[in-house]
Amino acid sequence: MRLRALLDAGVPGIRLLTGEDELDRGVRGVMTTDLNDPSRYLSGGELVLTGMLWRSDPADSENFVRVLVGAGAAGLAAGITEVGPVPNDLVEACARHRLPLFMVDEEMSFARLTEFVVRRVSTERASDLTAVVDRHRRLVQAATGGAGLDGILGLVAADIDIRCWVLSLTGRQVAAGADPLDAELRTVLARAHLAARARRARPPYRERTAGRVFSMLPVDRDDGSLAAEQGVWSEWSLVVEEDVADWPEQRRGLLDELARLVAVEADRVEDNRRLGRRLAEDVLALLNSGADPGEIAARLRVAEPAAASPVTWQLVAAAVTVPGTPDDPQSAAPGSPPPTRAPRTAGSEAAAAAPVHTSSGANTAGRMARTLLEEALADLPSEALVAAIGYGAVALVPGSADGPGSSDDVAAELRARLAGLEGSAGDGIRLSLGVSAPVARADALRGALEEAWHAARIAEGRPGSFEVVGHGELASHVLVLAAAPEGVRRGFRDRLLSPLSAYDARHQADLVTTLEAFLDCDGSWTRCAARLHVHVNTLRYRIGRIEELTQRDLSRLEDKVDFFLALRLR
Repeated sequence: MRLRALLDAGVPGIRLLTGEDELDRGVRGVMTTDLNDPSRYLSGGELVLTGMLWRSDPADSENFVRVLVGAGAAGLAAGITEVGPVPNDLVEACARHRLPLFMVDEEMSFARLTEFVVRRVSTERASDLTAVVDRHRRLVQAATGGAGLDGILGLVAADIDIRCWVLSLTGRQVAAGADPLDAELRTVLARAHLAARARRARPPYRERTAGRVFSMLPVDRDDGSLAAEQGVWSEWSLVVEEDVADWPEQRRGLLDELARLVAVEADRVEDNRRLGRRLAEDVLALLNSGADPGEIAARLRVAEPAAASPVTWQLVAAAVTVPGTPDDPQSAAPGSPPPTRAPRTAGSEAAAAAPVHTSSGANTAGRMARTLLEEALADLPSEALVAAIGYGAVALVPGSADGPGSSDDVAAELRARLAGLEGSAGDGIRLSLGVSAPVARADALRGALEEAWHAARIAEGRPGSFEVVGHGELASHVLVLAAAPEGVRRGFRDRLLSPLSAYDARHQADLVTTLEAFLDCDGSWTRCAARLHVHVNTLRYRIGRIEELTQRDLSRLEDKVDFFLALRLR
């Protein structure tokens, strides 16, 4: 039953003091207590009855209400027979914690109130159970009729008032039978599911948050190889806003049926993704082998969306770091060479020619990158093709030549979607994405792939867990630097800046900062001195010391350009 029934039914001797907006909460039972901390006897969803004998001073009200909310109580009813009127501090504490509070008059005994609630709950449960068979039939009809997951979950919500959602374990909302969950709550539920899975808890998993109770059921797939191929990140979770652990067997049967229907949809989505992966692997292998552009175009034509306008393609390169795995460069044995990662390959050709790993051979990092990239690109108007490649993944995203079609549009969309995943993929996991400009010809795909990897390399240098760099952010000098081998770039930077960094460390000087400011001010002595808050003579002394240590002349354009590039490589 709902808390509102206490008022709608005209129960004598009970009055609402606070919490009118929370009266749609479900009540699963009644518990009478005067303990300071009754949480061990609460399982969530109870109407708590109390004579307030636990209260000796106003601070007790805050503590008591906090305990009830943490245990998932649906509401509180305070009797006035023993201690008199309900104190204001209890009303205020309930209002702060959004816990509905009722006052029970002397004429209404707790025994009568308990009997009313138990009878009402039992009647509603019996009514639910008599319709279980019919609901099973309607669910199956909705599924076979093409209603989709949203329609099926909506039917459940309308028919038996069960609010449920389907989430991926990165926090993406796949389907909703009620109002959408906000990003923060999705992240909390995804983390709780992952934590329960890690400790091998028995489903359904339960999570209390913000005064609400959720149950999470893993969606089991018929294909047992999926977990080995994709890992936990490919799984879906059926989330129900109730504690289903003590539901009757018949009611749980309805939920199991719903989970099976969700699993069918998950298998369908996975089958489509497998086809896209194989096609992406074929295209990348053709690029790697230097195949004729006509052959590549023919393969892409299979995946082109039906559209009157010409199709363009953008490439998204993804590099991932998974701490603690054999593929993590930080986990390598001392003295062993670091693994070759596609975003750190020596030059553009190597980036384009990085080995493509098929579904069965991709390493942990590659599978992780592929799954997270598929999550970030899910539900686009046109399905992206994603393949694992080395320590990352590559996606080919179709678009319309007549549409917005800029890499910045795709990069912005990726940033918005990944913002909801921040912190949910796991501690230490980092995903760096680079987006190429749109290309309309197959012979331009290799250059777009190199461009995407260059952008991903820039994203790797940024601090966030999920970083995206679009083509529009790549200035001409950044492209030149990204094309150079790592060893060449490192040597160039160290040759120019190491003498200055060493001098700064020994003398607590600011030569590197001074050099950067001097170049940023276009060599203007007065503007640079003002920015650094030093006298012009002090600035001249520092610039002279820089030239002496590096054997360069900052009045020469060539030396200014070299210093500018070296600073951009830090």
